[in-house]
Amino acid sequence: MKKTLWGLMLLATTLFAGEVKIAVAANVSYAIGDLIKAFNVLYPDTKVQVLLGSSGKLTAQIQNGAPFGLFMSANMKYPEALYKSGMAVTRPMVYAQGALALLSSGKYPVSKGLEVLTDSKIGKIAIANSKTAPYGKAAVEALQKSGIYDSVKRKFIYGESVSQTVTYAVTAADIGLVAKSALFSPKMRRFQEGRHWISVDPKLYTPISQGIVILKQGEKDREVAAFYAFIFSKTAADIFLKYGYTLP
Repeated sequence: MKKTLWGLMLLATTLFAGEVKIAVAANVSYAIGDLIKAFNVLYPDTKVQVLLGSSGKLTAQIQNGAPFGLFMSANMKYPEALYKSGMAVTRPMVYAQGALALLSSGKYPVSKGLEVLTDSKIGKIAIANSKTAPYGKAAVEALQKSGIYDSVKRKFIYGESVSQTVTYAVTAADIGLVAKSALFSPKMRRFQEGRHWISVDPKLYTPISQGIVILKQGEKDREVAAFYAFIFSKTAADIFLKYGYTLP
C-alpha cells in the first residue's frame, strides 16, 4: 500500500509540476512575461522556460535538435516547414497578427509616414534582417510598395531580431521599422504615438500571421498541451490585444 501511495504521489508530481520549454519569436518578448504570469495563475507549479530569437534562427536550432516543446513563430512559414518535416506534431495555428510601426526617438516627424525615410538628414534606418525575421521581410515589402525602397536601402542597419532592431532604432539609427508590440512594453511607454511612432499602413505588407506548433519533443507532455491551449484562451487574447496585436 505504501508503495502504491508513493507511486501516485510521484505521478501527481510528474503531471502537475514540471517545465515547459518554448522557442519564442523576438516580437513576443514584450508580451511573454504577462502570458506566463497569467498561465501560472492556472498552473502555479509549472515552470516556463523561454528562448527568444528570430524565427529563422529558432527554426534552425529546432532542426538541429534543440529540446523545445513549443514554437511561437512570427509567421506561418517556419511552423509549416517544421510540420511538413515531421518536427512539429500539430498543424500551425495563428495565435495573433502582428503589425509594423515607424519609430523615432523624436527628432524626425514620423507623422509624415514612410516618406520621411527619404529625408537626406536621415542617415541610418534600423530594420530587422529580412532573411531570418518576418518583420524585416514585412518592412521591405512596405517600402517596396511605397516606391521608396531603392532610394533608402543604402541607409539600412540590420538587427538580427525585432528586439535588437528596436534598440538600434532609438540608439544607433535615426529611425526604424519595428514590431508595434515593442511599443507597449513598460520601458517603451515613454514613446508617444503620433510623436515618436505611428503604425505603418497594413495595406503595404502581407498580414503578419504568427503561428504556433507543438514540437515532437512536446508531443506527449501534458504541460506543453496546457500552455498551447492557454494561448488560445480569452485571457491570452486580451494580453495580445494589450500589446498591439490583432486577433485572427
